[in-house]
Amino acid sequence: FQIKNIEVKNNSLIKNTEIINKLENLYKKNIFLINNNDIKVPLKKTNFLKKIEVKKKYPSTIVIKVFETKPVAILIKKKLKYIIDTSGNLISLEKDEKNFTDLPNIFGDVPEVDFIYFYNELKKNKFPNKQIKNFYYFQIGRWDLELFNNKIIKFPHKNIKKSIIKSIDLLNNKNFENYKIIDLRVVGKIIVE
Repeated sequence: FQIKNIEVKNNSLIKNTEIINKLENLYKKNIFLINNNDIKVPLKKTNFLKKIEVKKKYPSTIVIKVFETKPVAILIKKKLKYIIDTSGNLISLEKDEKNFTDLPNIFGDVPEVDFIYFYNELKKNKFPNKQIKNFYYFQIGRWDLELFNNKIIKFPHKNIKKSIIKSIDLLNNKNFENYKIIDLRVVGKIIVE
């Protein structure tokens, strides 16, 4: 009952070969003696890997179902570029990585956890994330968004949920179509330019 095959399923960002190469030491081991940690530990530092499910297909195959995180933006930090995923992981962006050119950029010295919180609030409140071209983070803990139509939305550092909802209303309001800047930083006021 030696392991002869490792099947990888449900992956799109992580290459099969990357997973199989990290598990090479499993080949020819007894399938009955392998436990989940024998598979999870070597894969722990795999980029975009959220979790896995492992099944044994007797007599000789291990099936690994992969659950991936999603890349959401490119963070520019100390002149280096990183992909930040839905779990807040930073993944070094290689120069030849052309698969991520449609992701928005993040500028500013932002802690990853702050970005993920803001991103999740946008998503939760159904902000049109596909319209975001750039995120700008300011040290006081607030964000500006630049959209593909060149509009800029300035958010306060508090009451972010209310401001996101208000920004969505304003983006859908025809009276605000011609304004390039929507400033929501002052509580109870909308400043436009």
